[in-house]
Amino acid sequence: MPSADPIASISWPLDGQNSMSQNALFQEMALTALFGHSQESLAQIIEKTGQPAYRATQLWEALYQQRVETLDDITALPKSFRDELKQAGYAVGLPHIQQTFHSVDGTERYLIQLADGQTVETVWMPGGDGGELGDGTEAGDEEEDEELAANDSIENCYKRATICVSSQVGCAVNCQFCFTAKLGLTRNLTAGEIAGQVAVVLNRHRVQIGRDRINLVFMGMGEPFLNYRNFMDAIRLLVKGIGIPEPRMTVSTSGIVPAILEFAREPIRPKLAISLNAPNNRIRQEVMPITKKWNVEILLSAVRQVPLRPRERVTFEYVLLGGVNDGRAHASQLAGLMAIPGLPLKVNLIVWNPGPGTEYRTPEPHVARAFQQRLRESCVPAYIRRPRGLDIYAACGQLKRTLVQIDGAAASAS
Repeated sequence: MPSADPIASISWPLDGQNSMSQNALFQEMALTALFGHSQESLAQIIEKTGQPAYRATQLWEALYQQRVETLDDITALPKSFRDELKQAGYAVGLPHIQQTFHSVDGTERYLIQLADGQTVETVWMPGGDGGELGDGTEAGDEEEDEELAANDSIENCYKRATICVSSQVGCAVNCQFCFTAKLGLTRNLTAGEIAGQVAVVLNRHRVQIGRDRINLVFMGMGEPFLNYRNFMDAIRLLVKGIGIPEPRMTVSTSGIVPAILEFAREPIRPKLAISLNAPNNRIRQEVMPITKKWNVEILLSAVRQVPLRPRERVTFEYVLLGGVNDGRAHASQLAGLMAIPGLPLKVNLIVWNPGPGTEYRTPEPHVARAFQQRLRESCVPAYIRRPRGLDIYAACGQLKRTLVQIDGAAASAS
């Protein structure tokens, strides 16, 4: 394990801060990218050009509802004005898919390049992975429709798909079982880069919002709540601009308590998932050093402050690590921890997904089922997530910008 404590320097708020400064090229390109601006910000840009105010609405609709990729695609704007925007240095500014990796189960993992040359990973899961099961929302009801999941083929099951989105280049939280942690943190993503991942994947699959059932999970690279302001700005763009309803989004946090309390006051917000992964502070601190800053009791107290929609449940994610946290005694202790009066919740069990360079091991299937059964005996709703994209390093905890696989060893982007 690393000798240094990566959590000690984390303070709140972290908005806009990076572990290393962004280069001048990125700063310039971030300013000229139109995708990522709010409707109010676009109105200010239009006002400075001297164009009629309604041009801002046309630009907003083109960027987010039509998801255009170039200024030339915005045919509602006069060509002369499009040329004027280009001459002023503006561009749509969507990130682009640099590489695509295809799994035998239909999952696709994308290496997405940003304006400064950095890359993050985004995952497309046709049919989802069972993550919404039992969460009380429409997305959860669809996951429970097993007949639909069984009958859909890979070719048409994009009608119900989940996109896993990154929020940072790398991650500073250093969960010991997660391969993204091995990258460290390079920088936060902007709101446009977060929402832009969704836009480019929707375009790739020609998704029609309102017809196709799309869920978003912010469980990719990074800790969303350590990039809180940009993350929430991206949520507003996705809801108000692209048109994806909040109950079709879930954000997972390792437990950044001040951000959870602020999240509780947001008028527009996704569903909440807590990456718990241990039944007590001792084990959690071993696998998630952030527990030193906010222990389980403080974390659960903060979660109780989040108002839930009708039927909505908080999700607690629990990665089963062979011989570490997967025993019957652990399950019993977790069941006691989940006996929280007045808090509708469920537990998602995630069998640890393997990769190179780690000492953890994957529990046997019967161990996971026994753990689930013990929780259910205690009246805790518990579900086992389906691993997706294991063969392309796209499953939960495996995102490490892996480029190729050679004789079972993975080479990663630097």
